[in-house]
Amino acid sequence: MKAVFLYITLMSLCSIVAAQASLSQAPKVVRYDLYVGDTMVNYSGKTKHALAINGTIPGPTLHFTEGDTAEIYVHNTLKQETSIHWHGIILPNQYDGVSYLTTRPVKAGETHLYRFPVVQHGTYWYHSHTMFQEQSGMYGAIVMHKRNEPTGKEYMLLLSDWTDMHPHTVNRYLHNANDWFAIKKGSVQSYAEAIGHKQFPTKVTNEWKRMNAMDVSDVYYERFLSNGKAVEEQPQFKAGDKVRLRIVNGSSSTYFWLHYAGGKISVVANDGADVEPVEVDRLLVGVSETYDVIVTIPDNMQYEFMATAEDRTGSTSLWLGQGMKMPAKPLPRLKYFEGMKMMNDMMKMNGDMDTSGGMEMSNQQMDMNTVMYPEITGEEKAAPMQHDMHGMQMDSAAGDIVTLNYGMLRAPEKTTLPEGPVKLLNFELTGNMNRYVWSINNKTVSETDKILIKKGEIVRIVLYNNTMMRHPMHLHGHFFRVLNGQGEYSPLKTVLDIMPMERDTIEFAATESGDWFFHCHILYHMMSGMGRVFSYENSPPNPEVPDPAMAYKMLKKDDRMLHTMARVGLESTGSDGEVMVANTRYRFSTEWRLGVNDHHGYESESHFGRYFGKMQWLFPYVGWDVRYRKMDDAEKNLFGQKNTKDFRQVFHVGLEYTLPMLIVADASVDTDGRLRVQLMRDDVPVTRRLRFSFMVNTDKEYMAGFRYIVTRNFAFSTHYDSDMGLGAGITLSY
Repeated sequence: MKAVFLYITLMSLCSIVAAQASLSQAPKVVRYDLYVGDTMVNYSGKTKHALAINGTIPGPTLHFTEGDTAEIYVHNTLKQETSIHWHGIILPNQYDGVSYLTTRPVKAGETHLYRFPVVQHGTYWYHSHTMFQEQSGMYGAIVMHKRNEPTGKEYMLLLSDWTDMHPHTVNRYLHNANDWFAIKKGSVQSYAEAIGHKQFPTKVTNEWKRMNAMDVSDVYYERFLSNGKAVEEQPQFKAGDKVRLRIVNGSSSTYFWLHYAGGKISVVANDGADVEPVEVDRLLVGVSETYDVIVTIPDNMQYEFMATAEDRTGSTSLWLGQGMKMPAKPLPRLKYFEGMKMMNDMMKMNGDMDTSGGMEMSNQQMDMNTVMYPEITGEEKAAPMQHDMHGMQMDSAAGDIVTLNYGMLRAPEKTTLPEGPVKLLNFELTGNMNRYVWSINNKTVSETDKILIKKGEIVRIVLYNNTMMRHPMHLHGHFFRVLNGQGEYSPLKTVLDIMPMERDTIEFAATESGDWFFHCHILYHMMSGMGRVFSYENSPPNPEVPDPAMAYKMLKKDDRMLHTMARVGLESTGSDGEVMVANTRYRFSTEWRLGVNDHHGYESESHFGRYFGKMQWLFPYVGWDVRYRKMDDAEKNLFGQKNTKDFRQVFHVGLEYTLPMLIVADASVDTDGRLRVQLMRDDVPVTRRLRFSFMVNTDKEYMAGFRYIVTRNFAFSTHYDSDMGLGAGITLSY
């Protein structure tokens, strides 16, 4: 790894030493200087641009002690603005670090001071809250020690994901329903694969309900990292040592399965808050969650603590001890078609979750994806197991592996809230994968006002996940109680991982002031609109936000971003293609067909419209149609309407609607009074890389073609067009 700069101030070094050497001293001011800048990382011979703090990815671990005052100077050496959010930290609103909402952004070349009292202990982290900078390397860990408590054997483990693709391109691909990530992960679930797995009816049912293939994680990542490395080794631990691992999931969108070759894992804290110890075989740490766990070194050997991505495309490891290596058992590949069958059973035709079978859950007490796990369900060659009506595995083998869920977490002390009026909020998590829109109650941040709350209230939120994705919902500046059946000892958290078809209840005491963000911590879900802002009534002015109304407009820009897409076919009979610009609700597109002679002609059709409905299957539009083709005879459509012109241009209005099997029906009428009804579909997955497309309309035009994807920008293609005939060539994509 070659850093453009690598420096940390002497004062910061002294702070680290002081924090680690003596936790019993009087409260003090602990200062750090964090320099945000560019760096270059070298992975597998490829040099990639990244962002770094003090020249490293991740940034340095910051140590404080309860009672200290933190002074953190953020020096921005970038040519763009930045910010730092102190995740899970209770602090004055103006230092929370959400650009424009609570803290002014740190402009290029500026230095910004974050100053707050340390009023808690535990494992936390910090990261950029500006655009997609977190994905590029801007994050680090925080340890807040208990006062007058000696530090035992412990180690900080910060997990993260890395993509060689620019994060803005990742976001654009997600919004354009590009399946390149599925190709890379081997999770396309094509028709050929469905036939090979004897799951053809499952695939048909999936598309009949207008769903894309079963997905576990949206993004393909080239590697997963432990403290910035693929493999981390800590040989100083010896037989009999009990090591406290402070684990931070600092990834942008990856959940990690944690398991240990040396035996059981004892969970002792979550999101910085202590819990009664509970022993498990494995746990799934959600995006942005932190866990403190204790593991034992059984013998003088090296034991692997493995973190495996939920979609099982890769893993990263921490080796504890020295001597002969004792590896953890790798997790097998997910059984995607079994997951697809489960998803079909859970989803209604209108896109809502089907709770009629009584499958609604809470607090992770049943993992709806269990049917996909070979280590629990057994391999397909094993003896058949009993399943319930929704395909959930019912064999006792599931009991052999103890997996942590929120119902197991119990606070060591009572967490009951003070008396106060209850403000009840019902949040339905909504969205769809087809256009990658994520929302609450079918509205994004930019489509809502702030939610007003009052000091002294108890804010109780009932969350229902009506999507097929997990969502780690994070509340800034507060701990909330998770009502998990533990009564007065309900655990405290700052992040709630809520699975599909779950209904969970959280509550917190409104004790602060100012505006606080509540959002899904999957970076690309947050940037697509899944969030809300809580605003305390009658709060004093925030000196960091002199114009709150304008600042809120700046925050709303995130989920209003425009996304572009282009596809250009270059074939023997001519060229056809499409260019599209869209955001959460609106789309403008232009498609064209250009032949090699007058009889092939040319045409261009442009549409501008708005999507409606939660699943956005309905798209009314206005448009402009220009076409030329040398005609020997008049054309007549299926409605008996004639066209005798070689050249014509018209305006039209129309309506697109997505039918079962993901077929788009398009009905329009133009200013000449001509009607047209069209059926079409792009990208039917025949195999992992082969796609089929077709179109037919009442103008007696039709098309069918294939595209074989070689890279994310290049494909071989061929198609037959009723006007231009059979052609073959290449297709370029952006």
